[in-house]
Amino acid sequence: MFDSTGARAGRVREVALAPQEDPVRVTGFVVRTKSGERLLGGEALASVDRGGVRALRPEPEWAPYAGSEGLLLLERDLLDQQIIDVHGRKVVRVNDVDLHAESANGHLVLKIGAVDVGPRGAVRRLLKGLPIGVLRRALNKIPPRMIPWEFVSLIEIDPARRVKLKISHERLARLHPADIADIIEELAPNEREAVFETLDEQVAAQALEEIDPKLQVSIVNSLDSDRAADIVEEMDPDAAADLLGDLAEERSEKILAEMEPQEREEVSELLEFEQDTAAGRMTTDYIALEATAKVADAVERLQKFEGGVESLSTIYLTDKSGKLVGAAPLAKLLLSSPEKPLRELTSEPLIFCPAGASEKEFAETFDKYNLLTLPVVDENGRLTGVITADDVISLLRSKI
Repeated sequence: MFDSTGARAGRVREVALAPQEDPVRVTGFVVRTKSGERLLGGEALASVDRGGVRALRPEPEWAPYAGSEGLLLLERDLLDQQIIDVHGRKVVRVNDVDLHAESANGHLVLKIGAVDVGPRGAVRRLLKGLPIGVLRRALNKIPPRMIPWEFVSLIEIDPARRVKLKISHERLARLHPADIADIIEELAPNEREAVFETLDEQVAAQALEEIDPKLQVSIVNSLDSDRAADIVEEMDPDAAADLLGDLAEERSEKILAEMEPQEREEVSELLEFEQDTAAGRMTTDYIALEATAKVADAVERLQKFEGGVESLSTIYLTDKSGKLVGAAPLAKLLLSSPEKPLRELTSEPLIFCPAGASEKEFAETFDKYNLLTLPVVDENGRLTGVITADDVISLLRSKI
């Protein structure tokens, strides 16, 4: 590092960013000088090249380094650290950082452009200090694996520091829940908790449903009861019941106590059933109307439905006592006039299974009739829930 007089002022120890102000612009350099560590602001750069960094000010005018509060230090916080590659939908380790210079209003601006997660970056750092020609020839044989900075999602374990640096996982949250689940499964336990703390409850719930049951338990146990309850409330009732059933009774009761009354009641009812039966696998998120209803009534109910879309392939019909009497495919509904009775759209034969049916029995029914949903009835024929295709897929996957 050279100051404005051309004198060697010290050695660059760190490159700093202030993400809360600008997520890509270098805020400054932490320089170790004879008079102590100083912070050279990014606005005071004259040039950056292989010969070193040159400042626009003499070294005595550089501010003393007051610590890393609010700063992201590239050496400490990024190099050799795991990050989430949102574009590639995986967890990778950073081996090098690509910085590039731009001119803005007549001033030199240094920005972070990408990170190298391949062996090229690691080799460059290992061979640092060799003659430029030798280093260049060695690196030319290794292709870079660069991830643009815009696709990088940082993992910060300290909640207070996440807030100060404005580190979030907005880009991660836009991925498919299955991709988010795969990423989370690659992280260490404390990193998983850090990611879940920043995700919206609905996104977190969808991702949690895709995660291995044993890992689900570990994640939920790491969260505060109120945060866990907020996430469990957003899960499909059957998935929530399965999860709470795997938790210790005391922990499950604490989470249930924090849940809203309606969601708590739905999940509590499902917890009463044996998990390896049709009733234990069903969801209570479905649409059922009385047999006298018309297409317009079903459309209105669909518009107000807040459950998962997995159970919406069929509208179920019941009599006044709740007994299942028919099933109208959604496709027929959409092709019919508003005044058409739903009873005229039902398919025959009416396929259902008893609440006590085993996993093998209802899985075979799905396979035999190529179903998307299967209604579950109690001993009196009353509709109590619906098993969806994704429930069966999850069941079969767990057996592999």
